[in-house]
Amino acid sequence: MSLLPIPNRLVVLTFDDGNKSDFTYVAPLLKQYGFSATFYITEGLNFLTNKQHYLTWEEVQQLNQFGFEIGNHTRYHENVNNQTQEEFLADLEYIDTRCQQHNIPTPETFCYPGYNHGPKALEVLTKKKGMRFARRGVAPEFPYVGEGGRGPAYDPEIHHRLLIPTTGASGPNWKFDDFVWAIEQAKDGKIAVLTFHGVPALEHSWVNTTPDDFNTYMDFLHEHKFTVIALRDLSKYIKNVDCVDPIETLEY
Repeated sequence: MSLLPIPNRLVVLTFDDGNKSDFTYVAPLLKQYGFSATFYITEGLNFLTNKQHYLTWEEVQQLNQFGFEIGNHTRYHENVNNQTQEEFLADLEYIDTRCQQHNIPTPETFCYPGYNHGPKALEVLTKKKGMRFARRGVAPEFPYVGEGGRGPAYDPEIHHRLLIPTTGASGPNWKFDDFVWAIEQAKDGKIAVLTFHGVPALEHSWVNTTPDDFNTYMDFLHEHKFTVIALRDLSKYIKNVDCVDPIETLEY
């Protein structure tokens, strides 16, 4: 199948950690607008014990049934740079198995816990998992000090497909002007990738987005006719091959 040209105003929506609001608030709003998104699931943090704040696997299954992508965020949400390659691979395969147990397709995309990435993890994703795409944070191009921040647009000409940067990391210090700045980068072959956590993030205030703010963001995307997709949907526009040297990208 031939690839589509990357249009202006192409935005990827991603949601990390499996917050309860993904199901109760975010998904219904996205369905209302006809937007897609990727929900990255981990059994780390307090996913297994705090079901007031985190999804159940049955809710994850329903998100998949709604047509959203379920992505891999590892079993324990550990810093991948502190794990052996064997530990990292086992964490990935555990989430694959949990998805299969709930009739969810094996995840094709990944996001790095805590935005931490490195060459050992990249080697696992490329040589042992065959992951299609993976998303990192805003660094090293932009500083990230917590509570939200700006980052580079994803440029397939310079960024490795398993080191896709976050263009906008939502949080208390990430405001409407930051949101507009991020999505305005989606032009000339570049793609804006937005990262959210809970709406609201009840356990982690430093990545919180209020429902009112989130509703404003989605209204703006809809009113200004942005195309809003899941990370897996990049395969419509980008080859699933390594056109960029990953080491050069890591040192960027």
